[in-house]
Amino acid sequence: MATYVIIGSQWGDEGKGKIVDLLSPKVDYVARYQGGANAGHTVVVEGEKTVLHLLPSGILHDGTVCIIGNGVVLDPDALLSEMEMLQERGRSVTPNLLAISNRAHLLFSYHKQLDKLREEHRGKKSIGTTGCGIGPCYEDKVARFGIRVGELLNLPALSLRLQEILIYKNKQLKDLGGTALGFDELFQSCTMWAKRLAPFIRDTTFLLADAKRANKNILLEGAQGTQLDVDHGTYPFVTSSTTISGGATSGTGLGPTSIDGVLGVVKAYTTRVGSGPFPTELSNEIGEYIGKNGHEFGATTGRKRRCGWLDIKLLKYSVQVNGITHIALTKLDVLSGLKNLQICTDYLYNGESFPGYPASEDEFSQCTPLYEEHPAWDEDISNVHRYEDLPAAALSYIKRIEELLEVPISIVSLGQDRHSTLIRTQLFE
Repeated sequence: MATYVIIGSQWGDEGKGKIVDLLSPKVDYVARYQGGANAGHTVVVEGEKTVLHLLPSGILHDGTVCIIGNGVVLDPDALLSEMEMLQERGRSVTPNLLAISNRAHLLFSYHKQLDKLREEHRGKKSIGTTGCGIGPCYEDKVARFGIRVGELLNLPALSLRLQEILIYKNKQLKDLGGTALGFDELFQSCTMWAKRLAPFIRDTTFLLADAKRANKNILLEGAQGTQLDVDHGTYPFVTSSTTISGGATSGTGLGPTSIDGVLGVVKAYTTRVGSGPFPTELSNEIGEYIGKNGHEFGATTGRKRRCGWLDIKLLKYSVQVNGITHIALTKLDVLSGLKNLQICTDYLYNGESFPGYPASEDEFSQCTPLYEEHPAWDEDISNVHRYEDLPAAALSYIKRIEELLEVPISIVSLGQDRHSTLIRTQLFE
């Protein structure tokens, strides 16, 4: 039995939701370890699309227990909306299927309002956040000014804390030109959340520890991607949490020695949402073709994603900081029909190879990609069921990625549906 972390290796939107859903039938527990409702994990089953923002992507499987870990910032209204959406589709989310960490932090309406006001004040220098309140909620967590999910089980104590916090938050809102919030309305929301979510609130650290001792299969699900990590991403155009595999331990309470491997999800090309440097971006008809063919619009915001060639320099850094042991290559089918493919193998900075990986926005913006060219294929590969039946050019592309990254590609995804997948290596028995 094994414990794997699954992470996005680029700027998010790599297709993690599909891969988690694919692996879930052999997994006993799936735990989200960071982020919040800013994530958008899409799962397609027999043509029906389900977009999950907070619920782990294993929620569509009866035998899988899903956990929202302590590293997540929880928007209760967004969670309840997702649960209701699944209920309407005949899928009941019960305490047997979902557990919420009592140590996760609650996200309030003032977090969302602060997020949007700050982006407005930044103007052209905006980060490009989703406006979901993620950053302000994590700020409160680090400043020891947050309210945790477990406090919903003691409403009188929560009431006193919320009154104190709201004085300060309303001052912040007014300073930014926002609208002050009333205590009664916020506390009424807390009372409703407590009533509906109390059966799901648990100390999930012990739940996962017991599962590990019982030799259960565990999948720790990350959100966003490595290049959005608050430390290792393209700062300041990043999210506010630790998206890399190391965040899985602090975000769930499982120790580092519990991890058996890291599955890095890699899109066969590169995309990015929002602002920030993007060396391989294609601002031409090829980029438009990839975006249209790949339906590259954000699952959370609907924003159009920027598209570019595969970036090996970026991916080598992701392999390094995550300790990636296996790769799931997604959306290979999107590249069908192009005349040729290019792979970025290095960055040139002041005419020379950039040593290591850029840490500053200024360095990154001055890097130009160095490419090698590869043949493409015309065939529609979305219905291929055997790896060896892929076109020779597609097989060559996959092999070259493995050579450059020195990591095996264990899963190849050829479409949105869970069945449009080639599994070369089984990660779970």
